[in-house]
Amino acid sequence: MNGLSDAARRVSEHARSIVQLELRLAAAEVKRKVVALAAGIGLVVTAAVLGLLALGFGVAAAAAGIATALPVWLALLVMFGGLLLLAGLLGAIGAGLLRKGAKPVPAKAIEEARLTTEALRNGHGS
Repeated sequence: MNGLSDAARRVSEHARSIVQLELRLAAAEVKRKVVALAAGIGLVVTAAVLGLLALGFGVAAAAAGIATALPVWLALLVMFGGLLLLAGLLGAIGAGLLRKGAKPVPAKAIEEARLTTEALRNGHGS
């Protein structure tokens, strides 16, 4: 009887050790993924800022190019109008897409769940 209780205690200790090791492994894995995610986010934000700066320089270069044929104030006004038109177009397209996806309700899945529930009720009621 004493041997059986010793064996049960050892099995319990081994199980506890395995669980602790699994928890440490999970924590290390999560930490590694969080570090990679943070680095990725930092690089994407930096790329976005640099892209925005590049876009600004591109617009300035276009305005300077137009200014070779027109007065500077008119070149800037042309660029302003072009950017305003582009912003309006993109805004209208974006608003249309937002209206299209305004209700992100999984209607088919809800209907399927309703049918399944109904079928289960009918099956149990028989």
